[in-house]
Amino acid sequence: MPSYKQLYKLAFILLMVISVSASAAGGAKLMHMEVDLSNQESLQRGAKTFVNYCLSCHAAAYMRYNRMGKDLGISEDVLKANFMFGTDKVGETMTVAMTNPDSLRFFGVSPPDLSVIARARGADWLYSYFKTFYVDKSRPFGVNNLTFKDVGMPHVLWELQGAQRLAHVVSEDGAHHSPTYADLEIITPGTQSEEEYDQTVQDLVNFMVYLGEPIKLKRGKIGVWVLMYLFVFMIVAYMLKKEYWRDIH
Repeated sequence: MPSYKQLYKLAFILLMVISVSASAAGGAKLMHMEVDLSNQESLQRGAKTFVNYCLSCHAAAYMRYNRMGKDLGISEDVLKANFMFGTDKVGETMTVAMTNPDSLRFFGVSPPDLSVIARARGADWLYSYFKTFYVDKSRPFGVNNLTFKDVGMPHVLWELQGAQRLAHVVSEDGAHHSPTYADLEIITPGTQSEEEYDQTVQDLVNFMVYLGEPIKLKRGKIGVWVLMYLFVFMIVAYMLKKEYWRDIH
């Protein structure tokens, strides 16, 4: 029988899992996007968006530039010219120059490393997050997020998407409904249309999913070779079994 201490630990772990799951959804059903790691052009576009809009504050310290270039079909010359702004060595990891004390002074929090954020949050959460910033003058950066309430960062893609407002849904009896993603509307257009911005976010999330598990690009091919090896081994093992049992049968 498990001890009371073990039961308490198990209950604590279950409560933590439930609370994390609830907070990840942000109280609303997440938008859905299809991840396609076979689309190399999408991954390249997502990498470009990542280094231009995310890498100035957030690091991806578990990824090296040359590994990314090899996986995504980006030459070293293109890497150095368009992706590497903080170093000239392709073997360096994707870190940032901003220190933790500076980030705490600028933002009040230290921006997390994004190497495995897609594995922690999920593609749907990230997709919803990048699409649901809205104007909120009560917040330090003038924006809030419907997926991540009281988010502590600015909307870095605002130039592309534009500014959104959150409509307050009021029923006939005057009661306020909980806002949903459908209540967001553009009030100031960005440089991209709604369809173009949606594609940009999909490319970015696609790249971040790759970032969390780079081997996933090759795992399918490796699996095919493993199955072929097992099939050949099965034939050899069967023939060997027949040879060992020849005098018995």
